[in-house]
Amino acid sequence: MISDMYTKDIVKKYGFKFSKRLGQNFLIDNSVLEDIIDGANVSPDDVVLEIGPGVGTLTRELLKKAKKVYAVELDSTLIPILKEELREFDNLELINEDVLKLDLSELIKGESNVKVVANLPYYVTTPIVLKLLNENLNFESLTVMIQKEVGERMAAEPNCKEYGSLSVLVQYYCNIQIIRKVSSECFIPSPKVDSMVIKLTKLPAPSIKVRDKDLFFKIVRLSFNMRRKTLWNALKPLNIDKVELQKAFQNCNIDPKRRGETLSLDEFGRLSDFIYDLL
Repeated sequence: MISDMYTKDIVKKYGFKFSKRLGQNFLIDNSVLEDIIDGANVSPDDVVLEIGPGVGTLTRELLKKAKKVYAVELDSTLIPILKEELREFDNLELINEDVLKLDLSELIKGESNVKVVANLPYYVTTPIVLKLLNENLNFESLTVMIQKEVGERMAAEPNCKEYGSLSVLVQYYCNIQIIRKVSSECFIPSPKVDSMVIKLTKLPAPSIKVRDKDLFFKIVRLSFNMRRKTLWNALKPLNIDKVELQKAFQNCNIDPKRRGETLSLDEFGRLSDFIYDLL
């Protein structure tokens, strides 16, 4: 059983001062920690990449279960605390770096059974997830605590306001499981919004097959840049002959008057494949 007091005790012991700039909110609810660990399903054969270990509450439990834990922490004032509190473990590699600037493929080079587990700062959640997915890193799953609104966007289906380019990106690469919602009262200091624990399981291959991945995502981004625009207007920056673009819409049976938030991943894929021949 994880103690609810562990995080508070460590913060008090070292007189740690929270940084608003770094978006530091430490989890203090043991039931949430246990759900993160259970959801991540870490085994003795697994290597874990933890982003933002804080004072090491989650790190300690991961170290008990995993073969090795790479913990990446940006705040240098937390490094001596982590070294002292986790000194009993020999399967920890602590990295004092900005994860967005770190060469993660080099860090986990040669490792297998890699799982990412993290309580992500809200202000960098999306950039970190984009980095992990777009760089095609060798990991099996990503189990993270994120802002509830961002989690809902990742899991959203077409025809709702939460559905957008982030939804398409995440669902292109992963299966999504919402593990639980988390109240703001489960953190110190308490943030102004609620959170969500979500698990992204990397698919062996993208959920749809497209001829040009970069073009596919460019069309997705254009389609959501101005949500009120029709697809016909949203895709004008592609500079495609109007007659040819009309044929593309007809061939994939998509009304150009529709808006991006109404298209499924399959429809975006079909449209990008037809447009590929026009460029």
